[in-house]
Amino acid sequence: MIGPAPLYALLRRLDIPFDYIEHPPLPTLDVAREVLRDRDVHLCKNLFFRNHKGNRHYLVILSGDSSMDIHAIEHRLHEGKLTFASEHRLLRYLGVTPGSVTPFALIHDTDHHVRVFLDKNLLQSSHLSFHPCLNTASLTLPLEGFIRFMDHTGNAYEWIDLYPDEPQQTDSE
Repeated sequence: MIGPAPLYALLRRLDIPFDYIEHPPLPTLDVAREVLRDRDVHLCKNLFFRNHKGNRHYLVILSGDSSMDIHAIEHRLHEGKLTFASEHRLLRYLGVTPGSVTPFALIHDTDHHVRVFLDKNLLQSSHLSFHPCLNTASLTLPLEGFIRFMDHTGNAYEWIDLYPDEPQQTDSE
């Protein structure tokens, strides 16, 4: 399977079921929707930011159905000006390259430096899908399994309402 063997070992040790699919690189959500259209899955946007000083890093996981507004994210996180982290920072803190950002990369953050913010809309989903640290495969897992994984990582995380004026998304929409 594509991706780090320790990730798959951890998922098995935590008794988290997952479906695995290999595919061409998925550079956009539109391409991902087409490739994964027959699966009961909620696609996510995974964004890696740094603060203005460069001493804090954030993984923000949004519903793929939401539009990304960096100013709204800055306001909701109360963390000041954010910018996308460089390729160097992606490798240093998450061990991945651009296009492969995923919460599964937190297995590489042994110092628990990265703080994670999760879109509350994702709590309405039965299953979520993420790359296994490379964008040529996807893992689909139940929401409960994803939460178990996040609890295990040791990274600080919180569910936040990034778009309080938008209606909550459901899998049927």
